[in-house]
Amino acid sequence: MREVFQQELREVQERLVEIATLVAVSIDNATRAFNDSNVSLAETVIADDEKIDVAALELDELAINILARQQPVARDLRIVVSALRISASLERMGDMSEHIAQLARYRFPDKVVPKSLRGTFSELGALDVAIANKLVELLTTEDTRLAEEIRNDDDRIDALHLSVFDKVLGETWKGAAVDTVDATLASRYHERFADHAVSIAKKVQYLATGDWHVPSA
Repeated sequence: MREVFQQELREVQERLVEIATLVAVSIDNATRAFNDSNVSLAETVIADDEKIDVAALELDELAINILARQQPVARDLRIVVSALRISASLERMGDMSEHIAQLARYRFPDKVVPKSLRGTFSELGALDVAIANKLVELLTTEDTRLAEEIRNDDDRIDALHLSVFDKVLGETWKGAAVDTVDATLASRYHERFADHAVSIAKKVQYLATGDWHVPSA
């Protein structure tokens, strides 16, 4: 029975990695759709979000089944409960990707944000893609150094997010009302994507070290 239980725990980890991989593909496609005004890629992201939702639901069902049958304790219990929380965060990250893609679809054939902000959003997207890929590696290896890297990347995203607000609220901003709304929403989606990744990184670090604190640089 113990061997079966350990195999189930390994399956939980493998499924988390699979979902994180789907999320990494999603944010990469969403970013490219947003920056390039690629409506076909945007539609792909929107359609594929259901795959993330289904995978997260199936993982939740597996975790709940393990809790009911195996009644794990100590670290094993923390693994299963953390998996449920990580699954929820990954599902929300997929939603953020979908929201970014939806903006690209709504504004097609135009680009979502004015030229003056495109460099900022290109950087926001690149950072979110990097975070998503690091999260896949973190869930695979439990290398806590990656948790620190994710936190540092999130700090950079926070700064860019604030710079978007400074831009659209500044006296030199010439964008229309719709440009202001789109830029604000898109920036928020990128920022929330990274926040969920940081939340996951903290949980993985806790499982690996017993310490909730993600060290800063």
